Amino acid sequence: MTQEIDLYLRKSAITRQRERALTFRAQEERGRRWADQNGYTVRKVWADNLSAYTDTVRPKFDKAIGALLADEVPALWCYAADRFSRKGAGAVIPLLDEGKRIVFDYERLDSADPRDRRDIINRAEEAREYSSLLSHRVRDTKTQQREEGAWLGAAPYGFEIADTETRKLRHGKTWPILIRIFEATAAGKSARTIAQEFNDEEIPSPDGIHWGGSTIHRMIQGPVYEGWQAVALKKGGRSVPYRNKKGERVSVLADGVKPVPADLVKRARLAVAGHIPVAPEYQRGKVKHLLSGLLRCASCGGGTAIHGRSYRCYNYTVGKPCSEPASAMRSLIEAYVFAEWMSAILRSDLDDADPLMIAVAERWTALTKPEETEEHRQALAAVKAAEKALERLAEDRKAGIYDGAMGRFYPRLVAEAEVDLVAAENRAAEFGGAVDLTLFDDMDMLNARWEAADDAMRRDLIRLGIDKVTVTRGLRGKPFIGDERCVITWATPAEG
Repeated sequence: MTQEIDLYLRKSAITRQRERALTFRAQEERGRRWADQNGYTVRKVWADNLSAYTDTVRPKFDKAIGALLADEVPALWCYAADRFSRKGAGAVIPLLDEGKRIVFDYERLDSADPRDRRDIINRAEEAREYSSLLSHRVRDTKTQQREEGAWLGAAPYGFEIADTETRKLRHGKTWPILIRIFEATAAGKSARTIAQEFNDEEIPSPDGIHWGGSTIHRMIQGPVYEGWQAVALKKGGRSVPYRNKKGERVSVLADGVKPVPADLVKRARLAVAGHIPVAPEYQRGKVKHLLSGLLRCASCGGGTAIHGRSYRCYNYTVGKPCSEPASAMRSLIEAYVFAEWMSAILRSDLDDADPLMIAVAERWTALTKPEETEEHRQALAAVKAAEKALERLAEDRKAGIYDGAMGRFYPRLVAEAEVDLVAAENRAAEFGGAVDLTLFDDMDMLNARWEAADDAMRRDLIRLGIDKVTVTRGLRGKPFIGDERCVITWATPAEG
């Protein structure tokens, strides 16, 4: 009766004696030929297109060994010892001790022959040593290339390889698209929206399939777009600027090639981190009525919409459930809220750090000096980002990321992050000067300003001091009494 044998194939680009190692097809043909010549029938062919080194999981190899150990098949053929494993003698000794038959065709070794045991073990050790040496050489070569600023992989999106010898980068055909990504992100457009726009415009993505928000985020955070060599501190982790032996960052750009402007990178990253709100052009349109967007139904918590001459619970208006839908005559509730606003503003003490007046001052400055306010906001955002960078360094160190060779750079990284934080704090301290609030301390001036204001300005003025007005449902036939039906949530200072 013919015995069965399994074949294990592994493909690699490693050459042997100046000839490329056999392909899957060639290995299988050779294995079947050996089986025919030795009275075996091939039961199953296992194939891995993966490294045989220690840090790689090879599912088909594991299954092939499992079948052999479970006596599902009496023998396993492999083209060569280094195709089998490069983990050393430990990969073959257990099989030899169990009396399992392993055939290495290239070396003409067969564990069925006791005289081949020592040679099989030696070949396994030689394969491990060769692989270890090769890995060290590859790592040393890559380290040297990184030190020289050579980009090791495929050119990042937006770039192309300028010189195949130096592997420095220059702007590629997709550079304008990359700049568009940074500009849109800095302006407050979400990564998801950008990705959808690119897909709609049929702009090819880096992977040639479709754009996704995560792709946009990776680009925004990529050190290469600042011109720096990048490295991942752990497999699958985020990329950080590579540091050479002196602890310095290394440029990967060819002479004369400029990275994405530093200010644009900074603003885009602050936006991604959530420190900069969505830009006005990406927000919904402004409300049309004085209290639209401020009124809330006490029953369902939803907003209100104008229905005839009244503000009415929006959910109820569109047929959604609300057990006690609020409704109030527009003229009556607007007059009530305005009167309460005016009274609260005039009652507040300008000189006593009243929370309401601090909030009014902040919002008045934003309304009347938008450019200055934007600069202040960005300065505060930079402080938050710098604080977050320090926290991330501490978290990474706690996680052991800086336990290895990168550990020697940790003190410098912390020092740089602290310098950034101090600079951001100093910049933020430049703002916050006195704000002229005389208007809000004089009833005649405030009344005159209100009367002279158009609808848009009145909406803005009301929102200086009010965040929300919660309205309950009124009783049929009972007149509107604002104190009984309305709860006003007054403005509070912005968090530092």
